[in-house]
Amino acid sequence: MCTNLFRSIRQPERKMAAFGRFSQVLLRSSLTQTRRQLSAAAGHGEQSGKTWKILTFVVALPGVGVCMLNTFLKEQHHSHEQPEFVPYTHLRIRSKRFPWGDGNKSLFHNPHVNPLPDGYEGHE
Repeated sequence: MCTNLFRSIRQPERKMAAFGRFSQVLLRSSLTQTRRQLSAAAGHGEQSGKTWKILTFVVALPGVGVCMLNTFLKEQHHSHEQPEFVPYTHLRIRSKRFPWGDGNKSLFHNPHVNPLPDGYEGHE
């Protein structure tokens, strides 16, 4: 009776051990296969370098050129007028002066785009 009890306890342990060995074999084989695929995709020596050089000149540089042209053409049609200043009470609140300059302008202040609390500079 006692030996049957130990056999029934050990049987799940054997199954789990067999499952563990089986999963390790599968994992090793899948990792090896993945390494082989990645190393094959990397190419060999000069051929890989030629491929990337061709991709750089045929895809990347023309792509950058098209983006630059798009930005230039959109900037040509953009109006460069300042929008009308509306003194909203919840915007441009200065509870403390900035520690640089006259204390009223932010660190990256652009007088053409960023109004002061009382309006744009040079427009009175």
